[in-house]
Amino acid sequence: MKGLLQRIFQIGAGSPVIDYEESKRLIQSRNPADRRRVAGNLQVKPEVLYFLASDPDPTVRTAVAGNEATPVQADLILARDAHEAVRADLAHKIARLAPTLTQRQSDRVKEITYQVLEALVRDQTVKVRKIVADTLKKMPDAPPEIVQHLARDPELSVAGPLLQYSPLLTDEDLLDLVRQMPIPGAVRAIAKRKGLSAAVSDEISAGDDVDAITALLSNGSAQIREETLDVLIERAPAHKAWHRPLVERPRLSDSAAKRLARFVAQDLIQHLTARGDLALDTIKALQAVVLARLEAEGGSEAAAEPAGDRLLAEARRLKDAGKLTESALVDALIDGRRELVNAGLAVLAEQPLGVVEKILSSHSPKGITALVWKAGLSMRFSVRLQSVVARIPAPQTLKPRADGGFPLSEEALAWQLDFFADMTAEGSQRQSAL
Repeated sequence: MKGLLQRIFQIGAGSPVIDYEESKRLIQSRNPADRRRVAGNLQVKPEVLYFLASDPDPTVRTAVAGNEATPVQADLILARDAHEAVRADLAHKIARLAPTLTQRQSDRVKEITYQVLEALVRDQTVKVRKIVADTLKKMPDAPPEIVQHLARDPELSVAGPLLQYSPLLTDEDLLDLVRQMPIPGAVRAIAKRKGLSAAVSDEISAGDDVDAITALLSNGSAQIREETLDVLIERAPAHKAWHRPLVERPRLSDSAAKRLARFVAQDLIQHLTARGDLALDTIKALQAVVLARLEAEGGSEAAAEPAGDRLLAEARRLKDAGKLTESALVDALIDGRRELVNAGLAVLAEQPLGVVEKILSSHSPKGITALVWKAGLSMRFSVRLQSVVARIPAPQTLKPRADGGFPLSEEALAWQLDFFADMTAEGSQRQSAL
């Protein structure tokens, strides 16, 4: 018996053997910390880990679940564990290891591993299924049947990562999912896929999911046929969120640009005139539209004020509800709601909307970074604003420090805000004097 226990508790080549008394104390100790020492050891014999998979303490079982040396027979027991934390750690491990199964492993090992994985993707807890989905979402060698199952999960937080990223979903799969998916947000996730085919874009465009179409138009890598784009332009007057992404599509015909100029905001027409892929006659026609609108409005910005007030009110409501977060502003950027982003920054930074617009239109990396800092957002968001809104070339963008923090001192950031506030005030005074 003593020799058997010594073999079971052999730590590995070059490691000392745990003696009989020590091994007996650890595995039979009433202190869970002692048993966890064994449960988390990669060199422990499989028989011991199998025994500990039924330990009464969930922290011990969690350690066994996360141990890559645990035999698959024990994993199968843990997949049905009553404690979510145990199943969650098991999900992390199994999803990561499943694609690495080799021919050297027995068919029985593979079979049981897939049984464990199948149990986890059917787990009643969303968190467990989401862990598997997040782990497998970009793997080209993930089990195809598991990906198919997760992509049709009733929870968007589970299905979404696969719908947006998995290379194993074919166009046929995606078309079927667009036609059949009942989950709000699922088609939007598909619309964000890199290199989305024209066939899938057609299917999304033919539907009534406004958010999904907004995401599709904002996806510069998505292939959208000119005929499909024409249909969306016809529908666009009723959907303001589509206007900016339409104007910013990588390839836009002259006729499409002229049709957009009939209804998009004046600043977007100016953006169209700045494109380098339109004919000179088209640019002149667009400039004429701008002049005509200026004359019709008498050069006044008063008409824009109510819209600004409405957006500020919406941003304040979101803040009061705890929903004016960085992720919400990122989503607004993706959806083309730049005006809401401006209003959100104004509310979070406690700055007038005019100051925010002045900073963003200045193309100043330091000014934008100061605004983001004042708003309590991350330097990562500053880089996004510099690139997406101010269109500052990557070599000129202000980057975060190695630890992700702001590269300027608080004094320098505050100075930038004061500078733009003074500049905006002086501009308003000059306008009033005219």
